[in-house]
Amino acid sequence: MNIGLYFGSFNPIHIGHLIIASHVANHTEMDQVWLVVSPQNPLKPSATLLNEYHRLHLVRLALEDDPQVKASDVEFKLPKPSYTIDTLAYLHEKYPQHQFSIIMGSDSFQNLPKWKNFELLLKKYPFIVYRRRDHDIKETWGAQVNIVEAPLLEISATTIRQNRKEGKTIRYLVPEKVREEIENAGYYK
Repeated sequence: MNIGLYFGSFNPIHIGHLIIASHVANHTEMDQVWLVVSPQNPLKPSATLLNEYHRLHLVRLALEDDPQVKASDVEFKLPKPSYTIDTLAYLHEKYPQHQFSIIMGSDSFQNLPKWKNFELLLKKYPFIVYRRRDHDIKETWGAQVNIVEAPLLEISATTIRQNRKEGKTIRYLVPEKVREEIENAGYYK
């Protein structure tokens, strides 16, 4: 099976993440897209992160009716911080029958040289890159890259967290079940 891996903190998951995952599942050769919840991204500060199990629960709530897009807690079993190359080595060993591709925005793709063993990632795994505004793909470093024109919304998890802090609504920015859970649990206040 062809699996697209969409890595992220998902702090919290929002409609923009879901649109990209659904677009990749429907408009590429991926059989499924797995949203890989990263407990700790080495390139982002962890101080603002909701507990990883709460974030995973929110992702599962958002995806519970979608057979093409699944939540993955694979990085919960691995050392922190999470490095994509280590996660892929683990997945390749655990699921040798699957082929994995990495899904990311053009902004993240241009930062690949900062990633651990990025040359090995480029050599071993294909990339599905969705264009982000003001982030052209200037260099591919010889990687196998499928550029997709996914519909993009200018929604950020930072804005959602800020809205919560300020007592503003997050309705329509996150799935309704996710909004209810965030509000009922008092997350991001």
